[in-house]
Amino acid sequence: MLAVLTLFLEFILRKVSSKAMLGAILGGIIGLVISFFLLRVFFLNVVESSGLLLYLQRSLSVLCVLTGAMIGMTRLQHVSMDFQRSSVSERHLSKNYKILDTSVIIDGRIADLSETGFLEGVLLIPQFILQELQHIADSADSIKRNRGRRGLEILHKIQKRVDIQVEITEQDFPEIPEIDAKLVELAKLMEAKLITNDFNLNKVAELQGVSVLNVNELANALKPVVLPGEEIEVQVLKEGKEYDQGIAYLDDGTMIVIDHAKKLIGQTVGVSVTSVLQTTAGRMIFGQLAGSTPVK
Repeated sequence: MLAVLTLFLEFILRKVSSKAMLGAILGGIIGLVISFFLLRVFFLNVVESSGLLLYLQRSLSVLCVLTGAMIGMTRLQHVSMDFQRSSVSERHLSKNYKILDTSVIIDGRIADLSETGFLEGVLLIPQFILQELQHIADSADSIKRNRGRRGLEILHKIQKRVDIQVEITEQDFPEIPEIDAKLVELAKLMEAKLITNDFNLNKVAELQGVSVLNVNELANALKPVVLPGEEIEVQVLKEGKEYDQGIAYLDDGTMIVIDHAKKLIGQTVGVSVTSVLQTTAGRMIFGQLAGSTPVK
């Protein structure tokens, strides 16, 4: 019997965490104290003792101890988790963390943006993001391999800047297989903002109450405003989808569709803006030739 009890206790000690064990011990002690007072109340006037009475007394004591141990085990774990989450949040709020995802690192503009001083706080890079970049950099596909290596080079460039605080966290969520879900959970845990170019991740994070900084949205907001009626000079690079259209681009990458410019491909022309179309992917400008001859 003693050997069986010893094996059972050894099994419990292996499976149960130290916090849960401490909670069970404290809860058991409190349950034992409660059982003592209950016995005093219910059996105070009992003079004669019998086997049944002794059985009831012991059963009540065991029930109180087990109940106290179970409550103590669960409550101490919950209190410990709440305290840990609170302390982690307070510590991280003071650092104003901003978590980088894979898309924004590979994009590269985050390096230039961080150098301007507009980003405050600490740029946080999870270890699982580094592993994903390494996996992409080791890909057999040349395009993916170049993207992964570019991302690693961007991170190295950011880390070399003495005026930019960069931290790498080992925090992971093994029970969550998806990288995007890990990022959202990490941002919630640390009360950090998430920097990304991924449209889907942006929406999922916002739905879960995570603040998102989208570099594409920032770039669109900072593009020069072009109003209908203004004239600009651009180089026609290729033909458009519709008949006799030409396509040009501003320095920021905004596409311009020019009527009757197909024959002027390779030349710089004056364009009068007729309309501007704003989409989630960016802006498109429509215009027509401002004069009958090219500028250059």
